[in-house]
Amino acid sequence: MKKLGVIILNWNGIKLLKEFLPIASRFSISEETDLIVADNGSTDDSIEWVRSNHPEVKIISFEKNYGFAEGYNRAIEMCDYPYVTLLNSDVEVTYGWWRPILDYMEENPDAGSTQPKILSWRDRNKFEYAGACGGFLDSLGYPFCRGRLFDELEEDKGQYNQVSPDITWSSGACMTVRRDLYIQLGGLDPLFFAHMEEIDLCLRILNAGYRNCVVTSSKVYHVGGASLSQGNPRKTYLNFRNNLLLLHKNLPKKRGKKILFQRRLADTLAFGMFILKGDFANARAVIRAHNDFRRMRKNYSYHPEEDILAKRPGGKGSAVWQHYILRRKTYKFD
Repeated sequence: MKKLGVIILNWNGIKLLKEFLPIASRFSISEETDLIVADNGSTDDSIEWVRSNHPEVKIISFEKNYGFAEGYNRAIEMCDYPYVTLLNSDVEVTYGWWRPILDYMEENPDAGSTQPKILSWRDRNKFEYAGACGGFLDSLGYPFCRGRLFDELEEDKGQYNQVSPDITWSSGACMTVRRDLYIQLGGLDPLFFAHMEEIDLCLRILNAGYRNCVVTSSKVYHVGGASLSQGNPRKTYLNFRNNLLLLHKNLPKKRGKKILFQRRLADTLAFGMFILKGDFANARAVIRAHNDFRRMRKNYSYHPEEDILAKRPGGKGSAVWQHYILRRKTYKFD
């Protein structure tokens, strides 16, 4: 049995498959690894193209679009590898990218998830927004990365190569996990549908006593925004709603109530900024996100006893304060 299954989830993404699947096939398939396309009920001839042009790639077909979370859950359940990689269809992998990740996972049995360096496909010297060199959360649950503070992207000069590999969350653009742990924890939360579901999973990995890590000797290039671009109201809605849900789920009940109250105040400021800019679609998205959060939080009755975020790097400071008030371009860890 091979050790690693690299899974690309596809929905009507034939254009991206034509551009990136040949590279993924060339640099991912080996005696230890398989490449799989899991299709979410596409209607654009994606699977016919894969079958005709890349018979070496395995295919899993679903009858409908289950979204990012449930699509991966179903695909991973059907696979039988000790490790699986969730790889976005708009990622350009590099020669040997999987080797250091697989080695790290095998040498570190407490590593629940890993990611490589994620660099920008468009500006290849810079980190990419969705993951950069490993993700963290500030005291209010706002995500940031080594190499990315909000929309500020750093150039990769090797500045993070020698720092601790431990991070708070691995990016779903290219995240490798232990399959048995993934299934044990319930995988990605299908109620999230898309966006921040990997952060939620990574918090559950931490609460289960495992680590999330970045392997800087591996790198990939990510286009980003292939499904929903920055500023899209749908993306704003999902990010705001799901960020609230993951805090509600993964913090002790008392601590979660305090942080969520503070988040409501902060999100009110974000709502006001959208109004001042005349961006009423995104302002409505924030309101709808909070309304749906209040309805959906009833689905989650379990809360961990330990405040995992307060013990993580960056978990006591404010990314908003550092970036927008102190005008920093990188996060200064506490």
